[in-house]
Amino acid sequence: MVVCYQGEPGSFSEEAARHCFGRSAKLVPCENFRAVFRTVSRRQATAGIVPIENTVLGSIHQTYDLLLEHHLAIIGETQLRIRLNLLALPGTRPRDIRKIYSQPQALGQCEDFLRSLGDVEVHAFHDTAAAARMIREERMHDAAAIASARAGRRHRLAVLRADVESHRQNYTRFIVIGRRAVRAVRNPRTSVVFAARDLPGALFKALAVFSLRDINLRKIESRPLIGRPWQYLFYLDVDGSPDEARVTQALEHLRELSIFVRVLGTYERALTPTDRMARGRR
Repeated sequence: MVVCYQGEPGSFSEEAARHCFGRSAKLVPCENFRAVFRTVSRRQATAGIVPIENTVLGSIHQTYDLLLEHHLAIIGETQLRIRLNLLALPGTRPRDIRKIYSQPQALGQCEDFLRSLGDVEVHAFHDTAAAARMIREERMHDAAAIASARAGRRHRLAVLRADVESHRQNYTRFIVIGRRAVRAVRNPRTSVVFAARDLPGALFKALAVFSLRDINLRKIESRPLIGRPWQYLFYLDVDGSPDEARVTQALEHLRELSIFVRVLGTYERALTPTDRMARGRR
């Protein structure tokens, strides 16, 4: 099993990949999200893993756009608690820090901490783990990176402050993409993208096909429909599988009401923190 991910060893995407596939999988880093999709499409990897939404900053729009651009299927998902740390060279004191580097999403997840620092320059970097590596390789005694504790260990950096994220319930949902769709056995979730007709009530009627059949709608996301100004694509996550008659009927009904429908994949739904708490009380 060869699995590609965006970022460098020590990144959260690598951690999510290891969580999904275990130690037996060969993990291959990619420069960006597009490279992950391209690597899987070209059969250079069995699967890829990319983030799609965060509980603090919301959806990652590029992932949605790439799902439409490539004919790959969502075959799984996982959720990862994101714990961010201020990392610096050993011996560096907090008052020595003049610059902080990290990936834009990570910076956005720790805005409260960054505001508390005062006169410190904040620089966006393409990857959290890469920022940590740069601090080590360039021997930057006046700078720090915000990254995972694992990235700190890998690049022999000290943790100046742990858990600098603004919210403790900071989770990122990752999806696994592959060339062939799979059939989820337990707790299936299905992702769909569609474009409604440009008519009054069209979106309401499109969403109603699921409500009428008692299908739980978990997520809706809109993205521009390229080439049709002010028209939109809608991405849905619903509970259930097309193997169920009610889901098949809902999708057929949706096609009657839409100008475009595509099933992006059916996969086993990852347990949320709320799910885990509920199980623990049983």
